[in-house]
Amino acid sequence: MGEDRPLILRRLGLVAYEPTWQAMQQFTAARGAETPDELWLCEHPPVFTLGLAGKPRHLRRDIGIPVIKTDRGGQITYHGPGQLVAYLLLDLRRRGLTVKGLVERLEQAVIDLLAEDGVFAQRRSGAPGVYVQGAKIAALGLKVKNGCCYHGLALNVAMDLTPFTAIDPCGDEGLVVTQIAAFRPQVRSDEIAARLVDQLRQKL
Repeated sequence: MGEDRPLILRRLGLVAYEPTWQAMQQFTAARGAETPDELWLCEHPPVFTLGLAGKPRHLRRDIGIPVIKTDRGGQITYHGPGQLVAYLLLDLRRRGLTVKGLVERLEQAVIDLLAEDGVFAQRRSGAPGVYVQGAKIAALGLKVKNGCCYHGLALNVAMDLTPFTAIDPCGDEGLVVTQIAAFRPQVRSDEIAARLVDQLRQKL
């Protein structure tokens, strides 16, 4: 990163969703014109999150996993161990980014990361995220307030995908999800995390 656009990396480990979300809100509310941008990497214990556009009917059945209504865009998704979550706390105006431009850069970071392993991934028109062979491998959701954003992307690395069968992922009935482990069975989350950080630094 250039000196004028630092990006502070914080590795949070396995952390509960709700206090992490509240911390993002507090950070964004308190930041000023000179506050450095931050990238938070973490995993969450099993939780379904319902975005602002989320419809409860997309939770197809109760499997005992908590559901949290949150303030990001999008519909319902699942977070759990083995999924890498990257939260981007950015001043979009300072970086000269639109929301659409940021979404495209986040998607491209994942696409380029997967390409390094010979996995062809792509976007889908009208459905933010990254897809491999029609299955979703990364989901995106953002909140923008006063020109600054929080939330970010969730990349399925090596996790139990079963809870996704209890929802319509991202509100898309019948959508199949996949993960990096389907193509690289011995994949390690720490390796993917380091490479994702590199990609995000390049793109942002």
